[in-house]
Amino acid sequence: MLDKKLLNVLEEMRLSNGTYTASTSEDYSYVWIRDVCYTVLPFLTSTCSRYEKAYHALFDLMKKYEWKIDIHTKKKPLYTFEHIHARYSTELTEIPVEWGHAQHDAIGLFLWGIGEGIRVGKRMIRNEKDREIVQKLVYYLQCVQYWQDKDNGMWEENREMHASSIGACVAGLKSIKMLVNVPENLIQKGEEALRFMLPAESATKSTDLALLSLIFPYQVVSRNMAFAILSDVTTKLEREYGVIRYENDQYYNEGSEAEWCFGFPWLGLCYGQLGNKEKMLEYWEKTKRIIPEDGKIPELYIGGTDTPNGNTPLAWAVSMTYLLHERVSELKQSVS
Repeated sequence: MLDKKLLNVLEEMRLSNGTYTASTSEDYSYVWIRDVCYTVLPFLTSTCSRYEKAYHALFDLMKKYEWKIDIHTKKKPLYTFEHIHARYSTELTEIPVEWGHAQHDAIGLFLWGIGEGIRVGKRMIRNEKDREIVQKLVYYLQCVQYWQDKDNGMWEENREMHASSIGACVAGLKSIKMLVNVPENLIQKGEEALRFMLPAESATKSTDLALLSLIFPYQVVSRNMAFAILSDVTTKLEREYGVIRYENDQYYNEGSEAEWCFGFPWLGLCYGQLGNKEKMLEYWEKTKRIIPEDGKIPELYIGGTDTPNGNTPLAWAVSMTYLLHERVSELKQSVS
């Protein structure tokens, strides 16, 4: 059974602390906040505790570096390393190398995931300290002025204003506003920025794979805007083995842009979110073509080749594939 195979692959990447390595490859034997939050989405509605345990580990990580959060709820970070780090060792400690840590989308996603867990009845908040951390993260996003701040974005690259980062923060703040104090204008500022920027991702990118997050899982754009984003992504970025992140992407580019495997299931999940079952099934067929026999879905196919890169399996890609498989199975059961 494919679902069991995919879950087994995820289990192999699960660490004893409850988080996940991004991949079993040497290059990716780290813990990214973003990757963990996407990786545990299959467990959001399951009876197991993998979802909340991953978040509890991330809460403990935030507590370890609470002194840094405290500083930057009042003083905007000047240097990249001053931001809440996006990537950690498997022991959940900061890594002293230069990295594009200004990733507001990771903080927005973490907050969103907490709210979603609470909504389905999971015990996300263990004590008052956890709730305090959530409150401080709200003030952190306020201090960095997420709605107009240039961050490194989902792909950890050049600093510019990214619609996908702003949208993640909007979704996160909306998700936890019943749990802590969220100034109302803090959400409005982000929504206004999105209205100004979309359907572009940034000043240099007219479209980007990262924008799919605004449809799934966040649902922070209108139906019309969702279809505009999907039209751009499918016509400009879709390729044979997946979806390129953006035009002229140089990562693993050997004559053309690398094709990211999770692009296909992500598109399927977006169409499913919008109720377009035919398109959801179409992207499931495309996804099936790139699932290896062992279920270890790679990060990407190297641009201009039919060769996957070494970051295989990528937990995030396995998770997205599992989620789409689950949606398609539910659809087929309801039809039969």
